[in-house]
Amino acid sequence: MTNGRKKRDRIGKVVLAYSGGLDTSVILHWLIATYNCEIITFTADIGQGEDIELARKKAAMLGIQHIFIEDMREEFARDFVFPLFRANALYEGAYLLGTAIARPLIAKRQIDIAMAMGADTVAHGATGKGNDQIRFELTCYALKPDIRIIAPWREWSLQSRSDMILYAERHQIPVSKDKHGEMPYSVDANLLHTSYEGKALEDPWTEPNEDIFRRTIAPEMAPNTPEYVEITFASGDAVGINGQALSPAVLLARLNEIGGRHGVGRVDLVENRYVGMKSRGVYETPGGTILLAAHRAVESLTLDREVSHLKDELMPRYANLIYNGLWFSPERIALQSAIDCTQAMVNGTARLKLYKGSVWVVGRQSPDALYRQDYVTFEKDTVYDQHDAEGFIKLNALRLRLGHMAQKK
Repeated sequence: MTNGRKKRDRIGKVVLAYSGGLDTSVILHWLIATYNCEIITFTADIGQGEDIELARKKAAMLGIQHIFIEDMREEFARDFVFPLFRANALYEGAYLLGTAIARPLIAKRQIDIAMAMGADTVAHGATGKGNDQIRFELTCYALKPDIRIIAPWREWSLQSRSDMILYAERHQIPVSKDKHGEMPYSVDANLLHTSYEGKALEDPWTEPNEDIFRRTIAPEMAPNTPEYVEITFASGDAVGINGQALSPAVLLARLNEIGGRHGVGRVDLVENRYVGMKSRGVYETPGGTILLAAHRAVESLTLDREVSHLKDELMPRYANLIYNGLWFSPERIALQSAIDCTQAMVNGTARLKLYKGSVWVVGRQSPDALYRQDYVTFEKDTVYDQHDAEGFIKLNALRLRLGHMAQKK
């Protein structure tokens, strides 16, 4: 008997979000032992940089007959990452939402497979302490309200990763080791980012060891010569680098390579989880960091002032929705429509300078620019009458003057 659902509960088929790592390999064995039901595994290639065929071999080794492995990199970049960057979304001013934005895509495909295969249940490996359980399950319920969900971390008696390792060894489930012969940090990776949590990182005073980083060179070890990169946008989406047209996934991967060799995109933060606790995480988002700077640069030329300010007001709300797993909520969809409406004229190119972990915008141009040099020039012009400013200022000062007079009275 487990801590939650009992063995006698009848389960038909289960679609498991399966990475082939320690957690989901233990979960796969546990599901078979606990529920004695048919398991279907689904592994999404969203650019995590691992040999996902290993997941197929592990699943087959455990007797799984229906194994889904799909390349979803283009869909991930086009339909999830790019809408996120049209909003310039940052959670708590720093986090580019790399883990959060991947979960609704994985859960959506899980539900698609469950419906196609006649499965009544899905399962995931998220813990009962984190955000991912919420992100997976809110998506599942939004797309299939009657779906059943198994979250083993909320049911079984295993309490830690050490327990999981012992379980794996007891049942002869292969466990990967890092190069020091110890279990690795808790790592999540996709085309947008890599995140690290756990072990020494649980102490927010401890600096992460350099050897944990996978995507970025240490800024102090980056080249001594800066690199310039030009990113072209059409209707708010990046479409090319240095004049070469690229698909969304290829473009993001290319920016990861460029940013990584200059140490761009490292973030070390303590964030507020949706469940109520604070969590320390270290993130690498080289391509996303460059993309955000470039997008804002083109927007600075093309967006109306009040529209730009309104977007900045909406952004924290939008970012919170993504972080909290509400991608398929009506409010996120409504906000996305409003954001996308602002992007029709966000066309142009940003030029950026990368050096020792930093990104600077050093140029921007657009055929649809609202920027007019003939208006802003400090030289003599024929289009702007500076005398007009006097009445403008006095009208804006009227309420301030009246207020001061009332106070004196």
